[in-house]
Amino acid sequence: MLSDWLTTLSLIFGGCCSNAISLEQITSTHPDSGSLITFFQFLLISLYGLPKQITLSSSRIPYPLLRARKIPLTPYLIQVALFYAVSLLNNAAFGYHIPMPVHIIFRSGGLIVGMVLGRVIVGKRYTLTQVISVVVVTLGVVTTTLSASRPKSKSSISSDPSPPNPPIYFTASYAMGIIILSVALIFSGLLGLVQDWTFSQYRHPPKNPRAINGHAAHLPKENGSLKPKAEQMDKIPTWQESMFYLHFLAMPLFLFVWKDLVAQFRAVHSGPRIHIPLSLAALYQSNPALSYPLAHYTPKDIPTSPSSLSIPTAYFPLLINTLTQLLCASGVHRLTGKVSSLTVTLTLVVRKAVSLVISVLLYGGDGKGNVKMWAGAVLVLAGTIGYSMGGTKRTGTSPKQVVELGKESKEKAD
Repeated sequence: MLSDWLTTLSLIFGGCCSNAISLEQITSTHPDSGSLITFFQFLLISLYGLPKQITLSSSRIPYPLLRARKIPLTPYLIQVALFYAVSLLNNAAFGYHIPMPVHIIFRSGGLIVGMVLGRVIVGKRYTLTQVISVVVVTLGVVTTTLSASRPKSKSSISSDPSPPNPPIYFTASYAMGIIILSVALIFSGLLGLVQDWTFSQYRHPPKNPRAINGHAAHLPKENGSLKPKAEQMDKIPTWQESMFYLHFLAMPLFLFVWKDLVAQFRAVHSGPRIHIPLSLAALYQSNPALSYPLAHYTPKDIPTSPSSLSIPTAYFPLLINTLTQLLCASGVHRLTGKVSSLTVTLTLVVRKAVSLVISVLLYGGDGKGNVKMWAGAVLVLAGTIGYSMGGTKRTGTSPKQVVELGKESKEKAD
């Protein structure tokens, strides 16, 4: 049990924090590569989960088919559309000059949207502590957003050979990025409501798997009947099934942005390159400290040497980002299947705070901006913790009703 928790937390804090660092690295040089990043993330997670979701039929000639699902396809399709939109919008925001620290903290303001949508759509009620916490989170988001939206100084403008009026262009672009993140927050709040409803309805395995998956009839039979064994559905945890279908069903949606994918891949591929030596001669040639026995070789031969491999430098952070996204998604889905949604929210906010600290330490800007950014981070973290610990109003029987019910039961007994 303890090792399972350590694995889950390691995946979240290790995988998600590493993912944030690699994401900032690649978006700093290729800010318009959001669709490409999202595509590779979805592709890897789909390929990783596909073998676990496939089983062989019981016919004379076995053929692969998808396992019986624990959750019907319709709720997955709704979640896929929202999840795909959230992922694509969040990554696309980097193309509008949104710094990673602002990106992290702004997404932490999802509690605000979740509270409003929960109240309007579901009719949830919240305590005074939660309302105050949401106000604190709002102040933190505004403070952090404004910390990075200051126009450039005159000195930087005069020395910058960019197009005319760069401050106005930067401000308009930054505002568009904030709008994109705001829309992503709304979709994320709707996604949370749909997921809460889905897991509350299908927390336990269905009595009739065939009703939600047409392939169920082809699973191994039990006592000669067409009813599949219950173990067939219990082998794969619900979180693995959910993670797979949320990414796998979204793959066809990338056809709508295939032109952007091609353009972004060409931009990444045509960027700066690194030359990796594939032989001892090339290794000695590229390292002066080791090249004494091969001093007659000239460094200018390295780029054209057949013993060296030329790879775009952006491939490395893109690969790391894709791999760490798999770890991060696995940790988040594992945690969702273990604890309540409030605990998940609290854990993810702490993780985002850690990512923010790392981001500011590695890519920190001027002192004034960092002060505002840190102040916003503290407000967001404090408000989110207060919201998670605030509790919800009880919707059950009041003490007065309990007394009245007790009197009625006593009178009936007499």
